[in-house]
Amino acid sequence: MTAADGQRAGYASGVPGSRVTRLRESPWLRGGLLAVAVGLAVYGLASQWTQVHADLAKLAGYDVAGAALCVIAGLGCMLLAWRALLADLGSALPLPAAIRVMFIGQLGKYVPGAVWALAAQVELARDYEIPRRRSATASLVGMATTLVVGLVAAGVMLPLTSASAVRHYWWVLAITPLAVACLYPPVIKFGLDLVLKAARRPPLEKSVSVGGMARALAWTTLGWLFYGAHAWLLISEFAGHGAHVLALSLGGYALAWSVGFLIIFIPGGIGAREIALIAVLAPVMSSASALVVALASRVVMTVGDLVWAGVGLAIGRAQSRAAKAQNRPADAQNRPADAQNRPADAQNRPADAQNRPADGPSRPADETADPDPGPPLQPASLSGPAKPADSPPSTAQDQWPVPRPGAAPPSPAR
Repeated sequence: MTAADGQRAGYASGVPGSRVTRLRESPWLRGGLLAVAVGLAVYGLASQWTQVHADLAKLAGYDVAGAALCVIAGLGCMLLAWRALLADLGSALPLPAAIRVMFIGQLGKYVPGAVWALAAQVELARDYEIPRRRSATASLVGMATTLVVGLVAAGVMLPLTSASAVRHYWWVLAITPLAVACLYPPVIKFGLDLVLKAARRPPLEKSVSVGGMARALAWTTLGWLFYGAHAWLLISEFAGHGAHVLALSLGGYALAWSVGFLIIFIPGGIGAREIALIAVLAPVMSSASALVVALASRVVMTVGDLVWAGVGLAIGRAQSRAAKAQNRPADAQNRPADAQNRPADAQNRPADAQNRPADGPSRPADETADPDPGPPLQPASLSGPAKPADSPPSTAQDQWPVPRPGAAPPSPAR
């Protein structure tokens, strides 16, 4: 078997691929997991529809709208964190261009597969002459930063909700120091390089600076606070408005989001995030209420993605129209030289056209030339120079007979 045959059969560089890799890349497995998650959600709705319907009525429209606004603000903070990382690596993007690249590319997370969002962002960044490795580095570091901050938020906030929560989520609290250590730029580059090496991909271009990571962390932390506020607006309708509910909202949603992010088999973490959020909320509300909160959170998060993607598409269209206006055909913006600088015979007329002779304007040579010159001119008459060919015929008195050869010249008239 050749190397090419081996690669087609699931081999890479002639080395047999693992069964885990083939299962992970199987579209049937991804589709099956997604179908299971959707089926569980539908079953939960159908089996508890009476309570679900009652809980849906409890959700006020202004709470849902406020949650959507918090999601939009949180996504904007994540955008600024990614933009700060990209600028620190040496490619500063204007804000409109950054919106277009990040949020149009981020729609790829809803496509089955783990790399579509990253690949889309890398290719969109090429429109602004950003090297692929640089944009990929910024995106990977940005995703790792979002995940680590989310795990830290879960590890800090969940134990604050109650004494029993400490026993349930001790493991989240235990990995918090490790997660904080991963935020150091050399450490995060080392970890991502290991992941890329296992995936047979080139390493990151370079590590971000400490200042660049600090700016990205500030924006990411603010984004997570907005995410927690969106969850609190939805959860508080069923669990109250205490401080412990706010801690539960931020920590619980951060843990659920992290679980959905780490399960790369399902696009966008659909189903996995909702199941994790229902499990976190189970001690403080019924399963039907938790299901309503999880589904409402998914809806407003999707709305936030679509709003920002719509803004990115509008920016792209505006930039395309501006580029077309700047690159019009040369004959529309820069007229040819023969139109701007008219010929000399139009601007500076010849001397024979400006100083015309008394008998009229001189004609061009191509108009005076006779294409048929006719017979040769006769010898000049004795009375003077011959008349021009274009003069009117002379009368008989003005004519002088031409002597014939050998004949005597005529006598003058008396």
